[in-house]
Amino acid sequence: MSKSDVPVQNVDAAARTAIIAGNGLLPQVVAEALEKKGNPPFVVCLKGEADDSLRRFDNETISVVEFTRLIKVLKQSGAKNVILAGGVRQRPHLSDIRLDWTTIRALPRIFRALGKGDDALLRAFIGLLESYGFHMVGAHQIVPDILAPAASVLTTRVPDKKEQRNIDLAREAAVMLGKLDVGQGAIAVGGRVVALEGVEGTDNMIERIKQMRAEGRIPRQGGVLVKCAKPIQDERADLPTIGIDTVSNIAAAGLAGIAIEAGRTVMLSYHDTVQAANAQNLFIVTF
Repeated sequence: MSKSDVPVQNVDAAARTAIIAGNGLLPQVVAEALEKKGNPPFVVCLKGEADDSLRRFDNETISVVEFTRLIKVLKQSGAKNVILAGGVRQRPHLSDIRLDWTTIRALPRIFRALGKGDDALLRAFIGLLESYGFHMVGAHQIVPDILAPAASVLTTRVPDKKEQRNIDLAREAAVMLGKLDVGQGAIAVGGRVVALEGVEGTDNMIERIKQMRAEGRIPRQGGVLVKCAKPIQDERADLPTIGIDTVSNIAAAGLAGIAIEAGRTVMLSYHDTVQAANAQNLFIVTF
């Protein structure tokens, strides 16, 4: 089964690339891919977020509120390309921001984006970095095969008509949610949407399913997690992501499978993730 063939466009492969690394496996996957290409990255490890394993690369640890220092270390590293990879659990507080000329210049753009949702905030941050001459690059432009393949069933198990109905409902809900720039996922169980992803993230949304089952509020088995990019998604950052942990979590919550958007969802450890789903008799489908 072939995976999505997403061409790398507008990327100077010879230029040094910096990774602003949050939590999760994605920063490590991208860093190792760059290393294999003979272009080891400079890694900005976000304090309290990035995994310690990234410190084997040339790196600097920075708080999410240290914008001036971020610009300084990126320039010193000689990086031209910049990738945002991984999640950020801790949202910055305005009271923690250190005011200097560089930060003051950035504040109007940040303030305009604060009330518009996470994607607007990411776009504002990307725009700020670009204003200093950096080329923002999507992780998939460096590692094209991390994207989910064209519409297909990836697992041995195929969703039945009942679960296909759940997929359709959750997909519709996720698209509507994305239009509001709120989240990227929804869960449908028993023919109705029972959970929408908010700022708490996918894992906590799945945890709510376990609680609802324990309370007898929804059927004890079945249902589907759907993840898709927001209609306004800037694909250079925060594409929806699944991996082995997602499979483990939905299995523990009694869900039957996962449906994801082809070409716009990151699948970490593709073969291991599919194998884990097969081992749990779950399905993974793309649309």
